[in-house]
Amino acid sequence: MGTSKQKWRFSLLKSPSKLSSPPSPPPPEFICPISNNLMADPVIVSSGQTFERSCVLACISLSFKPNSVDFNTIIPNLALKSAILNWCHTNSYTPFPQPLDIQTALSIVKSKINNDPVVVRLSSCLSSTSEDSIVAGASAGTSGECFVVPYVYSSSSSSEIDNPAQEDDEICCMLRSGLMSDQENGVVTLRNITRTRQESRVGLCSTRLLSGLRHLIVSRYLSVQVNAVAALVNLSLENDNKVKIVRSGIVPPLIEVLRGGFPEAQDHAAGALFSLALDDQNKTAIGVLGALPPLLHALRAGSDRCRHDSALALYHLSLVQSNRSKLVKLGSVQLFLNMVKSGHMTGRVMLVLCNLAGSAEGQAAMLDGGAVECLLGLLSRGEFDSDQSTRECCLGALYGLSQGGLRFKGLAKEAGAEELLVKEEEMGTVRCKEKAKKILEVMRQKYEEEETVDWEALLKTDEVTRSRFELVYGKG
Repeated sequence: MGTSKQKWRFSLLKSPSKLSSPPSPPPPEFICPISNNLMADPVIVSSGQTFERSCVLACISLSFKPNSVDFNTIIPNLALKSAILNWCHTNSYTPFPQPLDIQTALSIVKSKINNDPVVVRLSSCLSSTSEDSIVAGASAGTSGECFVVPYVYSSSSSSEIDNPAQEDDEICCMLRSGLMSDQENGVVTLRNITRTRQESRVGLCSTRLLSGLRHLIVSRYLSVQVNAVAALVNLSLENDNKVKIVRSGIVPPLIEVLRGGFPEAQDHAAGALFSLALDDQNKTAIGVLGALPPLLHALRAGSDRCRHDSALALYHLSLVQSNRSKLVKLGSVQLFLNMVKSGHMTGRVMLVLCNLAGSAEGQAAMLDGGAVECLLGLLSRGEFDSDQSTRECCLGALYGLSQGGLRFKGLAKEAGAEELLVKEEEMGTVRCKEKAKKILEVMRQKYEEEETVDWEALLKTDEVTRSRFELVYGKG
């Protein structure tokens, strides 16, 4: 009896040893050739191989290109991802593979760059059944295809890579990551650096970084969008960056944010467009790309900050004739005159009106909209007594309108302009005196020859207005 018990116990002790068997390794085609780990987010590249997405993004960011590999196109390998998950379920494989974070991927690729060329067999990405597709070791004698170190990197120690370049690489890699957390870290880091270290703005404003930042400007995540646009504002503060930013294709995403982005991002977008419009080379391009309509809308309905930056952007853009014509056709003159009458942002709006008065289309639209009566009324009521710069802009706009010929003279005479301008010429500042004198000279020019003009009839008729309208917009 005792013997049987001992045998029975002995058999129980032997049973677990028979049941415990080493877990089967993952199929080689499930392993990323770069990270040597089970893939959680496999993607197919243009040349047909499959890698972990973060590793591909790290290679692109570091300009690290393995032999015979083309990273121009990245397509999710959903079939392989499903096969990997099914295999993990079937074999009770734990933990399940998780997407590789971009920092880890960056470190892996940098280790391959800075050490001797690492031999990685890529056949695992070409065939899903070959036993030879397992990732080879790092020994120099192993057969397979090799990673090629790009010319911009040294193959010796990592200490030869200076910190600014490493910082730029890490930010670019985070911006290009498919993970929202990495994207957020990237734009927050970029915003902080460009805010606190002005000397870094020019170096960081590379084509590669702008390309990574461009698609994040329209991100559906609030933090990513806001910080991306704010970082762009910081980069745009440097004169050397302004043209480069516009040529990178970032203006259309900025316009999209200004139209329907998050409120804080809209504020930054208006500021960015204002900053970019300071460069003369950008003015026409920004107008052609469609920035004027959303800027006008922001001037009406945006926050205070957004309205102020939009007005300044419109001022600088309206220095170009093509943009002045566009603004007139968009019906902006009446908006500006209404804002001046209401006393809202009068100084900034008056700057734009002064620019519009310098074009034939702007003159006709302003004369039609009652600008002469409006501006002279503001002067007579002393609206600008405490703001001489705005007073000068108002007189500048009137001088621009005075080039409109007989119609301006008739409107100005009816509004009592000569008395106001004489007073301004006597008591105003140096600049105000100069502008008032020029307007009076225009009004008095050939005055004797024009005494026979019936001003009342001229003011009542629509012929002048109609002819100007047809000249600008066409008949019908």
